[in-house]
Amino acid sequence: MTEAMIQECIDACLDCVAACEACATACLAEPDLDMIRACVRLDRDCADVCALTARLLMRGSDLHAQACALCAEACEACAAECGQHDHDHCQRCAEACRQCAELCRKMAA
Repeated sequence: MTEAMIQECIDACLDCVAACEACATACLAEPDLDMIRACVRLDRDCADVCALTARLLMRGSDLHAQACALCAEACEACAAECGQHDHDHCQRCAEACRQCAELCRKMAA
């Protein structure tokens, strides 16, 4: 695992935090909140897990592999949910989640 790989994963985690937070905020403004409730819940969970993972990677924690595995799982769930919605913010979030999941899977291996 190189410094460049670690930094790439940190950057993906932080990008995902931003995309998830933006998506959750935008979802809350949607007229049919019942339809998008699961999206908001997963956005928030994913943002929290990504933020924790980024911090653990930054400090070189021995728990980084477990955190990356959890992060990949959270990102995959969030991407699956957001990907079902046509809103631009959901599609941007799903893409950021897929990218983060891919890099975190590599870091967890």
